[in-house]
Order: sequence, then structure tokens, then C-alpha cells
Amino acid sequence: MDPEPVRSKDVNKAIAEPVPMVARASAETFAELYERAFPRVYAYVASLLRDRSAAEDVTAQAFERAYRKRGGYRARRGGMEGWLFGIARNAALDELRRRRRRASLEGEPADVDSPSVEDDLDLTLRREAVRTALASLDGQERDLIALKFAGGLSNAEIARVLGMSESNVGTRLHRTITKLRKACHE
Repeated sequence: MDPEPVRSKDVNKAIAEPVPMVARASAETFAELYERAFPRVYAYVASLLRDRSAAEDVTAQAFERAYRKRGGYRARRGGMEGWLFGIARNAALDELRRRRRRASLEGEPADVDSPSVEDDLDLTLRREAVRTALASLDGQERDLIALKFAGGLSNAEIARVLGMSESNVGTRLHRTITKLRKACHE
């Protein structure tokens, strides 16, 4: 019988533990994975939720879930980042379902970082055209775009996250981008 693992009360020590079964020459710590992947996971979640504060919360939840479930990661099923994006996607979808149960927004939250109309009308109009075009996509199309451009995942990683073939991801991405371009030029 294996001895029971000793629990550490030192959070910093726990975060710096090697992530199990990482298919790399040197073991990567969870903290290193967090530092490397956080900006892209946050960008992906923010693109799905369109709410920065909710995206911060959901990204934190995703990393917390990943940390708790790190023993369940299997390298043979895909890369660590694909696994992490799958967890982030599920957390974002949970938040979207929770929002639908509460109430729908009357309008999109204000983008506080965007320039005012007086500062750059052209940029503002282009952003609005892209937002409108993205809003016209169905959920899976938005998910593909978010994983590809906000998350920075390869087609193979997207395929693992969404449970599709890599060629199907490529085809659907191409069609979705063509649809977005057409919608932006109208």
C-alpha cells in the first residue's frame, strides 16, 4: 500500500510542482504553464464572453480547474495547452449558460479601451463592422474563430478541443473567415 501523500500548506510550493506527464525534456511547472498560456487563454475567454471582468473570473476558474485536475492530463490525448483550452472553453460555456438563466444584456458592454469616435472614426467603424460580423456567426463558428485567433491554437489543437477532425476544422475555419470577410465588406 502506498503511503498517503503529504499535503503542503505552502501555496507557492504547490504551484511550482512539476505538472505530471508533460511530454517535454524538462518537467514544466504549473506556474510556467500559467505564465506561458494565460494571455492566450484570457483572450480566448474574453472573445467568447465579451466582458472583461467576467473573462478574468472565468480564466481564473479555468486555471484553478486545470490545477486541480492536472493529474488527469494524458499526453497521448494531445498537448497541455489544448487540454487547458478545453477546460477554459467549458468554464466559459458554463458562464454563458449561467448568464442566460439570469437575463440577457440589452446591449454589448462598452469597450473602454477603444478610441472615441472623435479620435479615430475609421477604426471605430471597422471594429463595429467586425463585432457585427462576429455576432452574425453561430456558436461553433465563433468558437472556431476565438480558438484560432484569440487562443492562437493550431488546427490540430482546435480539433482536439472541439472533438472534430483537423481537416474539418480547416474547412470550417476557411468558410467562417470567408463569411466574416463578406459580412465586414457589406
